[in-house]
Amino acid sequence: MALMLGCAVLVAIGIAMIIAWGDEDLHAPPGGAEPPEGKLPFRLVIRRYLWRVGLVFGCGAGAGVLMAGPGGRLVMRLLAVTAPQTAQGRITEADEIVGRISMSGTTGFIIFVGIFFGLMIGIFYLLIHRWLPRGRLGGVVFGLLLLVWFSVPADPLRPDNPDFEIVGPGWVSIIAFSVLVVFHGMLVAAVAGRYSRSLPLISKDWRTILMYAPLLLLVPGFVLLLGVVMGAGVALAFNAVPAIARVWESSRVAVAGRALGIVATVVSLPFFVIGIAEILEKSPNY
Repeated sequence: MALMLGCAVLVAIGIAMIIAWGDEDLHAPPGGAEPPEGKLPFRLVIRRYLWRVGLVFGCGAGAGVLMAGPGGRLVMRLLAVTAPQTAQGRITEADEIVGRISMSGTTGFIIFVGIFFGLMIGIFYLLIHRWLPRGRLGGVVFGLLLLVWFSVPADPLRPDNPDFEIVGPGWVSIIAFSVLVVFHGMLVAAVAGRYSRSLPLISKDWRTILMYAPLLLLVPGFVLLLGVVMGAGVALAFNAVPAIARVWESSRVAVAGRALGIVATVVSLPFFVIGIAEILEKSPNY
């Protein structure tokens, strides 16, 4: 009971952030105007890159800890409650027991699903945010894109997940997980907008260093650390060849990005509908 109450509090905090910060737009990194030749000093390039990494941690991992992680556990608890007695005690795909909520399972779920996948979603948001509508609508659209593009081929609405044959009804699973995915996208956008306005470039000031302390989590994660190092190389390449940055930031690329997003949505939508139909077909309707 205490674990579920704690998860509910975290989700409530996330919803409050959506309400308070949903109108925030993503700000450009600080550091002054671009020089006429388009190239920045090496140190400023690295500091701006670390600013973006810090922003990913703030909006991605932060939203994961406040929404995807605890929200996913709440949905799982809801599905366990709505499942019949015959489902209680059965083993899920993640080797968890239906009806039993453990501290280790909840913590592991929040860390792996919330933080790890949250970082991936944070990176994805920073890549496509300028192609999204501004304000609250941008967060809603981003959440819907996550739902249509990724929830069926990946999670949480993957039709071949055997758990849908255990718990049900199917419509409860679909509605609960769909709402969670959309809310997660909205929270990522809200936190990114607010955090981009308050996060300074890293400096020798201890208060600034403290704001970047979460990046120490990269040290034990070799793959994540390698990805950050490779990303720094990309940032330096963009700075060395200003034409690349100008093309990326051009209106033509913006139009092409939006068009590609529409095409991807049109292509993904039938697969999303088919996946939902499969879940409804295989799920027990109690």
